[in-house]
Amino acid sequence: MIAIEIVLDNDLLKQCRIKGHAYAGGKGKDIVCAAVSALARTAASALAGEDGIAARCEARKPGEFFLEIAGCAEAKKGFLSGVGTFLTIGFDSIAKEYPRQCWLSVNATM
Repeated sequence: MIAIEIVLDNDLLKQCRIKGHAYAGGKGKDIVCAAVSALARTAASALAGEDGIAARCEARKPGEFFLEIAGCAEAKKGFLSGVGTFLTIGFDSIAKEYPRQCWLSVNATM
């Protein structure tokens, strides 16, 4: 199972941790893993290229992904909020469609 944890602080993405495998298909043919990977990589790439957002991303081995926001300029908070919404909606959709292969936890603080 893929376990996804998203941490939001005042509606801003702070962390995203993904761990595990879906085992929904053979290597290179797992639609659940592919969907989760595509969302995570897109978000990481979008944040890495954005001035005013300090993001750290690690994927040390297959089945592990960690993204952390270390800082965000005031002018970029809307962008960061959008990336967090993108991830939350995308991962929630996958978890609802494939509940045996994907689990999502969203921890939000105000």
